[in-house]
Amino acid sequence: MPESAKPLVSALVVSRNAKEELLQCLKAFFASADVPVEAIVVDNDSSDGSPAAVTDEFPQATVLVQSKDLGYGRAANVGLERCQGRFVLLLSPHVALDPQCVGRLADLLLTRPDAGAVGPRLLLPDGKVDPDARRAFPLPSTLFYQTVGLSKIFPKSPRFGRANMGHVDESEVHEMDAGTAACLLLRRSALDRVGFFDPRYFMFGEDLDLCYRLKLGGWKIFYLPSASAVHRIKPEPLNRQRQISYERHRAMWTYHFKHHSEDVSAFGNGLVWVQIWGRYVADRVRSTFRGNREPT
Repeated sequence: MPESAKPLVSALVVSRNAKEELLQCLKAFFASADVPVEAIVVDNDSSDGSPAAVTDEFPQATVLVQSKDLGYGRAANVGLERCQGRFVLLLSPHVALDPQCVGRLADLLLTRPDAGAVGPRLLLPDGKVDPDARRAFPLPSTLFYQTVGLSKIFPKSPRFGRANMGHVDESEVHEMDAGTAACLLLRRSALDRVGFFDPRYFMFGEDLDLCYRLKLGGWKIFYLPSASAVHRIKPEPLNRQRQISYERHRAMWTYHFKHHSEDVSAFGNGLVWVQIWGRYVADRVRSTFRGNREPT
């Protein structure tokens, strides 16, 4: 493909049984893009007709159907091979982009050659900023402050509220450690240098791991509030909640062991392990007492 014909931005969407949300996501993506774009959808063995629906409504999109659920990172790695854009937009099917979001994110990467990634002001349906939209790397101390509740008591403290950067004005452009794969624009040349997603993660942690490697590679990561989107997180059935909770905590340990365990004593690593899996047990107990039931 001639360089002039290549898209500037490739949206990379990994989806599983989210047909209606996926169609709305793609509609908003193409509507919000004021730069040349393409969409690559990796379908993780959906049973709801998602691939056919996307092909019918968006024939310009590329749909890659997988015969089993690969998890997020492995599926995204498959999709990256087909991305032609100078920039790659990680996009959840549960995210609806506001007008001009794509162009504004791309403008920042175009004007900041030192930037490896940029994330938007990602809002939850209640209007609050998604905590994962701007994050610090989860050091053992940060995990401890979250476990004992100090991050909630002092959310704007540079020390205790560091995890979600509550001490930094959310209306200002600023650097951050990591954004979220729900909506994050990446420089393809940076990905080619540091590598894409680590397949050891299944559903969570891939984005933190990637951002950590980008920062190690000398790239900066920005939060851009003038670009905005809405993240609609739908309730999950009980069996899915259990899997999500397990994979979230497994990813926390995988990340810590990979990036921080060598700098921590064996006793300290044991404490981190206990914190992570203690949080998992507490989460499952809370879920049980809330009386969650499978939807009927």
